[in-house]
Amino acid sequence: MKNAEHLKYKKSSWTHLRTTRAKVILSSPLIYGCVLPFLMVDLAVAIYQAVCFPIYGIPKVRRKDFLVFDRGSLQYLNTIEKVGCVYCSYVNGLIAMIAEIGARTERYFCPIKHARRLVHPHSQYQDFLPYGDARAYREQSNAVAHGLVQLK
Repeated sequence: MKNAEHLKYKKSSWTHLRTTRAKVILSSPLIYGCVLPFLMVDLAVAIYQAVCFPIYGIPKVRRKDFLVFDRGSLQYLNTIEKVGCVYCSYVNGLIAMIAEIGARTERYFCPIKHARRLVHPHSQYQDFLPYGDARAYREQSNAVAHGLVQLK
């Protein structure tokens, strides 16, 4: 039943292109051209994590927790939409994964809160030490950094 309903709402790739604004089509190469820099960053971060995290004892961030490609099975998406979904899933998942790698790195090396409030603090931020509290930093920073081991 669900597949039949999904197929009822599917728009062909040709219709999709015909009904898309020209500016959107013309700007698409700018969007998809970014895939090369993202792949390079992905490789660099993968090497960084593979080499450095074991040295520091930081648990690795699992790709499968951030890179999820499940939209391709949706019957109501055409090929163009599915390609877009794969691209967006990759880029946004990669950025989220990199943010988590950065968060774990920051927790290990510099677990100090900022002086001003962050609108979107990362996953480790709540465990950071108060800004300007030198005593807490000297007495507790190693414990905060090594609290990462519990993340596995």
